[in-house]
Amino acid sequence: KIATGSFDKTARLWSVETGECHHVFQSHSAEVVCLQFNPISTILATGSMDTLAKLWDIETGVELASLNGHTAEVIALQFSQGGQSSTVGNTHDCYQETVCGAGAGRLMLTGSFDHTVCLWDVRTGDRTHHLIGHAAEVAAAAFSYDASLVATASMDKTVRFIRLFRMTKQVWDTRTGRQLHLLGGHLDEVLDVTFDASGRRLASASADSTARVWDVNTSGANQSIRALSHLTGHEGEVSKVCFNSRGTLVLTASADKTARLWDAETGQLQDILVGHTDEVFSCAFNYEGDTIITGSKDNTCRIWR
Repeated sequence: KIATGSFDKTARLWSVETGECHHVFQSHSAEVVCLQFNPISTILATGSMDTLAKLWDIETGVELASLNGHTAEVIALQFSQGGQSSTVGNTHDCYQETVCGAGAGRLMLTGSFDHTVCLWDVRTGDRTHHLIGHAAEVAAAAFSYDASLVATASMDKTVRFIRLFRMTKQVWDTRTGRQLHLLGGHLDEVLDVTFDASGRRLASASADSTARVWDVNTSGANQSIRALSHLTGHEGEVSKVCFNSRGTLVLTASADKTARLWDAETGQLQDILVGHTDEVFSCAFNYEGDTIITGSKDNTCRIWR
């Protein structure tokens, strides 16, 4: 199944094989700008310009919870994984479901234009943490695979890295909420951030037309993050970045109407995906890494093999 979110204030669930619409999820009062399946594909989460995130049962179409904790648009969300999901990103978001371990998906992050991130218990709908610290809108937030770390990307040009998370490019500890690192280097708004499956690499995408890959070491006393590669070549802002399941390749989506494939360690360009006629704002690998899906403002999604 594929889920899409739209400016018509709804999300929809579709059959990949037939294109049939199974459910229309409607109760948001403004545009649906982000969404994701939980790792076992039983729940769909949606985020909206109405300041709310909502959880939906994908079998029945019933609304399970409305998560009220932000004071501005919810622009990003992610379930804790414990498995690999294949996702395609923002504004008219498109996510392909996968099957993962049953223990995954118990936590969810939401990032907002109110400059904060919230951590939620999916089972109860309760907010467990409210992460404050970014100086501008939060554009993206991501768990590491084991949910021990959180990274946040912000329009304040930074990434924050913690054991929880925040709105620039910083990493936080989900058990303590302690900020570990603030990552600088981008020259414009940081629009996306993601971990690889191992949690040892972090990638960021920016309106400065570049992406960066970081090597993350949070074990032992000498915790560090070092720049691994700088991905340059796009001619427009880079709004989405993701790793393949092995963490060896990075995929970026750009306003220059292309997606690009890079070697994660060296930053060497591997391929340019040309065909969209407007900005590419979303991209993802399938789990095997042999298929890519991209979403564009030309109102199409494309599948590349």
